[in-house]
Amino acid sequence: MSALFEPYTLRSLTIPNRVWMAPMCQYSAEASGPDAGAVNDWHFAHYAARAAGGTGLILLEATAVSPEGRISPYDLGIWNDTQAEALRRITRFLKDHGTVPGIQIAHAGRKASTERPWKGGAPIDDERGWRPVGPSPVPFDEGHPVPEELSREQIREVVGQFAAAARRALDAGFEVVEVHGAHGYLIGEFLSPHSNRRTDEYGGSFDNRVRFALEVVDAVREVWPEELPVFFRISATDWLEDSGWTADDTVRFAALLKEHGVDLLDVSTGGNAPRVRIPVGPGFQVPFATRVKAETGLPVAAVGLITETGQAEKIVANGEADAVLLGRELLRNPSWARHAARELGGEVHVPDQYHRSV
Repeated sequence: MSALFEPYTLRSLTIPNRVWMAPMCQYSAEASGPDAGAVNDWHFAHYAARAAGGTGLILLEATAVSPEGRISPYDLGIWNDTQAEALRRITRFLKDHGTVPGIQIAHAGRKASTERPWKGGAPIDDERGWRPVGPSPVPFDEGHPVPEELSREQIREVVGQFAAAARRALDAGFEVVEVHGAHGYLIGEFLSPHSNRRTDEYGGSFDNRVRFALEVVDAVREVWPEELPVFFRISATDWLEDSGWTADDTVRFAALLKEHGVDLLDVSTGGNAPRVRIPVGPGFQVPFATRVKAETGLPVAAVGLITETGQAEKIVANGEADAVLLGRELLRNPSWARHAARELGGEVHVPDQYHRSV
């Protein structure tokens, strides 16, 4: 049997295969009004197509735990019950078609209040925008606003927002929750000395810089069922030579996450510093995942320019990662998993309506 199409069990949850969909923002929600931050027909069609295509686990895009935690005004949110109720339509469909529904909960931190990527992605300076927050008053880049430094009280409030978001996600039918600690958003900003210049118990030493992330994980784990898994997404390196978060830091942190009840590390890189040199190529982030798995025993998923069937099969078969997360390739081909299963002799759920295509 193909390794890529073997089921995978975490706690009491079995995911039918190792082809998973990475969180990818669609920037397509209403920006204001009663339906602000709620999924709509676009989101339903987008995720339903990948479920019908045989994807084993779908992680919904970064879903903000507060209005101020959105990357753009058009992001999904899960800070109120209206948003949670709208998500049930998607989780029902995914489960009905053999796909495990997961969600990434997030706070954008100092990278919040920006325009949609296809509109340039610049900070918003009109009535749609707001002042971002962060661990320190250090802007992300030239032309970006100086974020408000979070107080201890505000940090506790954000931790509570993550817990409330996880509770709503469970009520909405999700079976995996992923804490977003990557790509230079709020949790990743606290982790890295490049963006965290604090001198209190949340800054300075490694133990202090990981404190906020672990508080979030603990709060999420407390409200999430014991039988269901919690993921954490990490940027394994800032790609800075001497002033950022490193691969060594990631391995050390992964061991702590394991102790705090995280079941799998979703390993990406970058995003916390602009204009860094990243050696992009097929599977360029896989070695970071492999190292975490080898040195800590924490299960990992690999992501980043994984596009070919044989490439994905090799990553899982060789034990480099426990699963692969596809991003842009699933945008190009919603049925990638079904096509790969046919090529490798694996099996995926195929809707009755599509059996003539098998």
